[in-house]
Amino acid sequence: MVASQDYTISAETMSPTEKIDPKSHKFPFCVVWTPLPLISYIIPIIGHTGICTSKGVIRDFAGPYHVSEDDMAFGWPTKYAKLNPNLATRGVQGWDDAVHEASEIYKYRTHNLFCDNCHSHVAKALNLMNYNGRNDWTMVKVAILMTFSSKYVGLSGFLKQWIPFFILVSLLVTFVYLLS
Repeated sequence: MVASQDYTISAETMSPTEKIDPKSHKFPFCVVWTPLPLISYIIPIIGHTGICTSKGVIRDFAGPYHVSEDDMAFGWPTKYAKLNPNLATRGVQGWDDAVHEASEIYKYRTHNLFCDNCHSHVAKALNLMNYNGRNDWTMVKVAILMTFSSKYVGLSGFLKQWIPFFILVSLLVTFVYLLS
């Protein structure tokens, strides 16, 4: 059974109701995102992702042979996309098993910025849980999810994503204006 934005899990799934709590960095059943230094300043929709367990523990592919647990490589999440655990095969247990299995797989992988990265780790977890009946998740689909279906953790999340970009654009416009 689903209630409003926070999912109330039925007795069959054997998990208590978990709520998103940005202050304690807990995002149950979410894909989370944070800006990448320098890259996100130039292209604000590019960032670092992780996927959270039913308890809100963040798992992110932080670099070669390393999957972090509740210690995101580039800072705490600034936005998140809440997903429905009932759309995972075997519900909450299937969700947690898939996040764990994807993390175990990525502990033995090298990191490649363009081909096998944090978005790929999240896509692997979504594929393993057969989220929403699909097993065709890719890093591009994860990026689209985070661009169009995510929420900021608050004003601070929005500012962390967009202020560096606006400063760079302002400097560029000022520089071009001074040269002309």
